[in-house]
Amino acid sequence: MRATRPRVTAGIGSPSRLVVLGFGGAVLLGTLLLALPVATENGTSAGVVTALFTATSAVCVTGLVVVDTATHWSTFGEIVVLTLIQAGGLGIMTLASLLGLLVARRLGLRLQLTTQTETKSLGLGEVRGVVLRVIAVSLAVEAVIAVVLTARFAARYDMPWGRAVYEGVFHGVSAFNNAGFALYADSMIRYATDPWITVPMMVAITVGGLGFPVLFEIGRRLRGRLGRWTLHARITLFTYAALTAFGVVAITAIEWANPATLGPLGVPGKLLVGAFHGVNPRTAGFNSLDVAQMSPASLLVTDFLMFIGGGSAGTAGGIKVTTFALLAFVIAAEIRGEPSVHVLGRRLSADIQRQALTVALLGVGAVAASTFVLLLITGFPLDAVLFEAISAFGTVGLSTGITASIPAGGQLLLVVLMFLGRLGPITLAAALALRERARRYELPEERPIVG
Repeated sequence: MRATRPRVTAGIGSPSRLVVLGFGGAVLLGTLLLALPVATENGTSAGVVTALFTATSAVCVTGLVVVDTATHWSTFGEIVVLTLIQAGGLGIMTLASLLGLLVARRLGLRLQLTTQTETKSLGLGEVRGVVLRVIAVSLAVEAVIAVVLTARFAARYDMPWGRAVYEGVFHGVSAFNNAGFALYADSMIRYATDPWITVPMMVAITVGGLGFPVLFEIGRRLRGRLGRWTLHARITLFTYAALTAFGVVAITAIEWANPATLGPLGVPGKLLVGAFHGVNPRTAGFNSLDVAQMSPASLLVTDFLMFIGGGSAGTAGGIKVTTFALLAFVIAAEIRGEPSVHVLGRRLSADIQRQALTVALLGVGAVAASTFVLLLITGFPLDAVLFEAISAFGTVGLSTGITASIPAGGQLLLVVLMFLGRLGPITLAAALALRERARRYELPEERPIVG
């Protein structure tokens, strides 16, 4: 007898609602702490909008700011921001992994996070295992990056060891969580040609952006436990690498002779800065050149990369590389006239295709609507406003420098967009999968004209 897929009850949506409520509570707490006078350098309250914007940007690991982090916030305020970044990054990786695990259980699929055997329930032990693994991986990577940055700050830039440790930890945590917060007004421009600063940060950004399921599979192979790569891991690694290479080559080539960006640098410096700016649109948000001086073509390439983002169940945002890749496979199959979509020896179910299309189109709609509103309430050109909207939705943090000049209403819109972009693709994909149910009947088929 063929097993039927279990019907999902109305209460299944609650995990996604709990994720939204949890992150909403973290944003509220962060807002209250950052609104305290002790959180600012001058001892006066930052104001509700500034505190809310900064707290949302930190929890959603975005990096957009309306005030300079280093000069506006006190040490207490910076530690609050750092704590929110850490909590947001760990929360995203843990909750997205658990939601993926829950979806796999509900749909009767093979578990792809902790084992290759089929199971029937999501037990407390598995939840604990996922949480502990996420924390261990995150802290380990952050610690390694922080040690390298600390040593460089102290040895090369003569920072006192206490300050070097503080800046090393801050930027290590910010990089791994793809947050983009820096303790300098010019982000990482002062270290643009220093590979001992920028390369470790690129490594942290990439590791954090791949997603925990992929990191677990890589770790398993490094421990000698070989086996078949999951389809998710293969798609993520290939697409992530391809898009990163595209970003590095495109931005480096376009900006090579730009006198306001890469032009004055030597060849090694151009290659290093170009690589840094090819990696960061994966939603990290650091910059080692003036983004406002980049050519429109480079901004458009960056828009494209920011919207796609990084891997699922990682610290990167966007619609995710798997969503982009699945849509590309669907298009390729349709062009070839194939009745079903086959990817690397596996067939994609119709519901997965619909979910990818829904996530992508809703993302396009959110960016388009926000861009339209921002154009109405600001006097900035389309390319700058579109860049800002995609950066917020993709939780990237890159900006052409207009964030602080946007009216309060526009900043609140960016708050909503950051929150939606951080949690929307995750919770929407999980909710769509968990709400799936069998239809008792089908209506007569009819084909409208397409194109």
